Amino acid sequence: MPSLTEQFAHMATGAMYDDLTAELIDARHRAVLATNAYNAAFGQSPAERERLLRAVLGSAGEGAHLEPTFRCEFGANIRVGARFFANFDCVMLDGAPITIGDDVLLGPKVGLYTSNHALDRAERIGGACRALPITIGDGVWIGGGVTILPGVTIGDGAVVGAGSVVTRDVPAGVVAAGNPARVLREITDADRTGYVPAH
Repeated sequence: MPSLTEQFAHMATGAMYDDLTAELIDARHRAVLATNAYNAAFGQSPAERERLLRAVLGSAGEGAHLEPTFRCEFGANIRVGARFFANFDCVMLDGAPITIGDDVLLGPKVGLYTSNHALDRAERIGGACRALPITIGDGVWIGGGVTILPGVTIGDGAVVGAGSVVTRDVPAGVVAAGNPARVLREITDADRTGYVPAH
């Protein structure tokens, strides 16, 4: 049987893979234990929480933070940028790479799902899956309850409205919402409120 690294490389190509190999099952088990440790560390020092987060994810930028309860499938295929923030109950299924830029905000109950089971019943029962990467640019805000499906790229500075199901790419600098999500309008200078941070 190919190693876990070889299986991840194959999965990243978008080809069908066996979701039920011993290596993938074991990797999911380790991810649950690692996210348990990270979630249980809520309230400890930021340095300790970042250390535990880096034990879960492929990489995490400075100041990355996820509220409890965070869950992922493997963790190794997830890369988040600096000052990334995910609110409560975030789920990332990372059969393919999930790449998230700097200064990204996720609302509560956001799900990023790179993997999809086969439609054919017999293939599905046999473990057939396909995964496609998800990429989120810098400065993106994803509203609460959003679901992002395999193969989606969201451009820098975009905003996705709460409850949306994102099935295709979202360009930079726009507001998108709906099921399936569609672009509603561009974000312009008229959206500025004049807010100045106190710190």
